[in-house]
Amino acid sequence: METGPKGSFRMPEESSPRRTPQSVPYRELPHLVNADGQYLFCRYWKPSGTPRALVFVSHGAGEHCGRYDELARMLVGLGLLVFAHDHVGHGQSEGERMVVSDFQVFIRDVLQHVDLVQKDHPGLPVFLLGHSMGGAIAILTAADRPGHFSGMILISPLVLANPESATTFKVLAAKVLNLVLPNMSLGPIDSSMLSRNKAEGSADRLCDSRGAYLLMESAKSQDKTLKIYEGAYHVLHKELPEVTNSVFREINTWVSQRTVVAGTGSPP
Repeated sequence: METGPKGSFRMPEESSPRRTPQSVPYRELPHLVNADGQYLFCRYWKPSGTPRALVFVSHGAGEHCGRYDELARMLVGLGLLVFAHDHVGHGQSEGERMVVSDFQVFIRDVLQHVDLVQKDHPGLPVFLLGHSMGGAIAILTAADRPGHFSGMILISPLVLANPESATTFKVLAAKVLNLVLPNMSLGPIDSSMLSRNKAEGSADRLCDSRGAYLLMESAKSQDKTLKIYEGAYHVLHKELPEVTNSVFREINTWVSQRTVVAGTGSPP
């Protein structure tokens, strides 16, 4: 092993490339570098032809974007370009596991990724799809940039945390509640956030399904759909076959209708 001044002039990426928590060099993987200099692992699911719309997938706490492969492939079949990254502290991205100093970091990173993809596909409508904590991130992301997104698909989003949930979930849920309840400081969701689709399981033990009703009541958009799956748990896209198949059909129909409309240049 070479030591001393001569070796000290090597670029860090050459001598010791940045690696994922699983020890895979990032140079071998699709990734982006966020504003804090952290490397985030990215995934892209691309249609064979020119995409009709873009969909960013925001995964939940303690998981990674690879768990949305089946859902992403279904959306690709509709001619959509689907993209995602592992949030800071998750999956193959850098960061202390499941720890973030400010939830705004998640939102900032999503907007950075959206901007990068939109540069290559200008003019296409952009949708957000989020599950659990990722649903809360999607809501806050859309609120941070009103009018930018053509719609949201929310699967068991974190709006009201179950009393048994961890404190971090309760903090994030409080941020969302501050946004969606009109009598709180941040006011209601802006009507320019347009359409959103919402699915929730009544037996969800992480997110309180009452939050879904609060979100629907406070959203001023007239284009909104709520689907409650009685007896279902939190991960609806990986539930019993009859539930998961229904969730996929609901999302397929909802997205199909709105990407056709969005593609014509009319509001959804």
